[in-house]
Amino acid sequence: MPPALAGIERAFREEYGRAVAVLTRVFGDIDVAEDAVQDAFAEAVRRWPGTGLPPSPAGWIITTARNRAIDRLRREAARDGKHAQAALLHARDEHLEDSWATDGDSPVRDDRLRLIFTCCHPALGTGAQVALTLRLLGGLTTTEIAHAFLVPEPTMAQRLVRAKAKIKVAGIPYRVPAQADLPGRLAAVLAVVYLIFNEGYTASSGEALARADLCAEAIRLGRMTARLMPDEPEAMGLLALMLLTESRRAARTAPDGSLVLLADQDRSHWDRALIAEGQALVRRCLRRGQPGPYQIQAAISAVHSDAPIATATDWDQILALYDQLLMVAPSPVVALNRAVAVAEVQGPAAALAIVDGLGLTRYYLFHAIRADLLRRLGRLADADAAYRAAIDGTSNAAELAHLASAKQRLHHPGAVADDGPRRSRPAG
Repeated sequence: MPPALAGIERAFREEYGRAVAVLTRVFGDIDVAEDAVQDAFAEAVRRWPGTGLPPSPAGWIITTARNRAIDRLRREAARDGKHAQAALLHARDEHLEDSWATDGDSPVRDDRLRLIFTCCHPALGTGAQVALTLRLLGGLTTTEIAHAFLVPEPTMAQRLVRAKAKIKVAGIPYRVPAQADLPGRLAAVLAVVYLIFNEGYTASSGEALARADLCAEAIRLGRMTARLMPDEPEAMGLLALMLLTESRRAARTAPDGSLVLLADQDRSHWDRALIAEGQALVRRCLRRGQPGPYQIQAAISAVHSDAPIATATDWDQILALYDQLLMVAPSPVVALNRAVAVAEVQGPAAALAIVDGLGLTRYYLFHAIRADLLRRLGRLADADAAYRAAIDGTSNAAELAHLASAKQRLHHPGAVADDGPRRSRPAG
C-alpha cells in the first residue's frame, strides 16, 4: 500500500471517532457529523497521495469536515431547510478551536465519551446502543460490528439504520446526561468499550492479528469511564481486564506475525507495568465485595498473569472463578470459556460434553476449541471437520494461518491423542 494511502487508513482508524464526536457537538446532529467526516476522508483520499499527509491529519479532517458540512447546510437552508438552518445556528455557537478543550461544567470531559453516553440513551435498545457507538466512536465497519455481535451483516445494517432513525424521530439530543442518570447507562457504555477492545485485540479481518489503535482507544475510554465513575466497581473491573489482556499483546505474535498461543508465549515479553496496574485494580475490586462480570473476568486474567510459566497456571482457581462468572452472567460464550478450564482440570471429554451442548455454530472459536478437544481425544476426522468450520468463520489472516496449520498437523504421523487433564490453555 502506498505511504499516503496507509496514512489515510491509519488516520481513519485513529481519528474517525474523535472527528464524529467533535462535529456532533458543533452541529448538534449525528447524521450531519458522520456524513461530513466521511466526505472529509473521501477528500483526503483524493488529495493526500499528491500533497502528502498534513502535519495534523486530525485537524485537517475536522476542519475539512466542518467546512463541507457548512457548505452543504447553507445550500439546504437556502431551500427553506429548517433542519439545516437549525444545524447552522448550532454551529455558529460552537468554536472548532475548542474541540480538544475540556468542559469544566460537564461530568463527561471528552467529546467521544459524551457521544458514547448519548448513543446509550435509554430510548434505544442495548443492542442498538452498542452497535451505534461502535460505528460512530470506533469507526468500525458494519461487517466488523456484525462479527462482534455474531449476527449476519444485513441484520446489523438494518439495526444501525433503525437506531439512527430512532434518534432523529425521538429528538434525542446530543448532550451530557445529568450526573444522576450516568449509572443507569453504564452497562451499555462498558459493553461498547469492551467490544472496541475485543475488535482491536483480535481483529475480525485483515492481515494483522491485532489493531493496536482500537486497543489503545478502548483503554483510554476505559480509564476515563473509571475516573468519571469512581464508585462503580464494574468500570474499574473492565479497565483491569483490558490492561491485563493487553499486557500479553507483544507475546501473541511471532516476528513473522503468526499467532502464538498462550501456552507457548514468552512471558518475559509480557508488559509487567500493565500487569501490576491491572492486578492492583483487581485487588481494589475484591475489597469492595461487589463482584460483577468484568471484575470476575479481570480476576481470571490476574490468575493467568501470576503464573511464571504456563504449567504453573492455577486452573482450579480459574475454574472456580468461571463457575462464579456463569452464575453472575450466564451465557453460552461464558460456558464455552469455562469449558476450556474444565478441560485443564477434568480432561477434554468432560469439556467436550459441555461444548457440544452450546450450539454456538456461528462462533468460530466454538469450532476451534471443539477441534482442539476432539484432537486431544484422538477423533482426528471430527477434529478436521471442526477446524474447517473454524476456518470458514474467521477472516483474520493470522488466525486463518494458525487454524490451517493446526488442521494440517492432524494428518502428520506424529499426531497423538491427549485425553487427560492438561495445565496449559489452547487460546492466546
